Amino acid sequence: MSPAPSPAPRRPVPVSTPAPAPHCRLRRRTPSLAPHRQARLRPLLAVLVACALVPSGCCVRCSKEAEAAEAASAAAADGVPAAAAGVSAVAGALAPNTLSDAERAAGWELLFDGRTTAGWRGYRRPDVPSGWVVEDGCLTRTGSDGDLLSVWSLTDFELRLQWKIAAGGNSGIFFHVDEDSGEYVYESGPEFQVLDNAGHADGSNPATSAASAYGLYAPLRDVTRPVGEWNDVLLRVDGGHVEHWLNGVQVVDYQLGSPEWTALVAASKFSKWPGYGRAGSGHIALQDHGDPVWYRDIKVRRLE
Repeated sequence: MSPAPSPAPRRPVPVSTPAPAPHCRLRRRTPSLAPHRQARLRPLLAVLVACALVPSGCCVRCSKEAEAAEAASAAAADGVPAAAAGVSAVAGALAPNTLSDAERAAGWELLFDGRTTAGWRGYRRPDVPSGWVVEDGCLTRTGSDGDLLSVWSLTDFELRLQWKIAAGGNSGIFFHVDEDSGEYVYESGPEFQVLDNAGHADGSNPATSAASAYGLYAPLRDVTRPVGEWNDVLLRVDGGHVEHWLNGVQVVDYQLGSPEWTALVAASKFSKWPGYGRAGSGHIALQDHGDPVWYRDIKVRRLE
């Protein structure tokens, strides 16, 4: 019997290989930022880049400075001076009585180091009045011995600080104080009023309430914080133009020597002191008005 023929070998079925798909590029749309928004981001980006280039130990401080820079930039884009925004932003981000790198670069200097009374003395005297001491990082008025005066004399400047006052308390921040113009600081220096509005009689009169240009210009509204809490101050003096900012709000705006200012002075108790507000430069003074008061984070930037 003949063997059966072997089956024919199967031919492989050709498998068609699909042509490789062309490379797909996903186009991400990056929204363009308006110029004013770009300006707001630049300080924040600068801090973040700096943080990436240095050891990680700085990250906490850098993040805090970034928050402050972002807040200041955002406020500036809305028409608020960076210094005014920086009062609360930086005060909340950094330890009191210190300067951030951004502040140093912008020309800010400490008027109080948080440890000593260096840079301060009494009015018309070389020593520091015994009623002023350093406690818990604050220049504190604890007893009656006269007003405290900065050693520096300033013309055009921005002053930032924090204050809190005892219940019913009264104090003040004076500028352009001239020691040759009278026995007391208020005979020459205009005042940024420091007051417990709710607990002191002067609080019932807007022209003598907290943040007023005492006796002359009332604040637009009361933005003080409750007694025992810190209030943030920016005092700006530039070419005789004066701005009072309290807790991030501009509350007073006036021009030294203007017809309006001259008329208000003439109708006030200051009319009997010819040197009042006329010095053009002078010292910063913190008033001893008989009540406990605390000042800290005192910084100045010269504008001249």
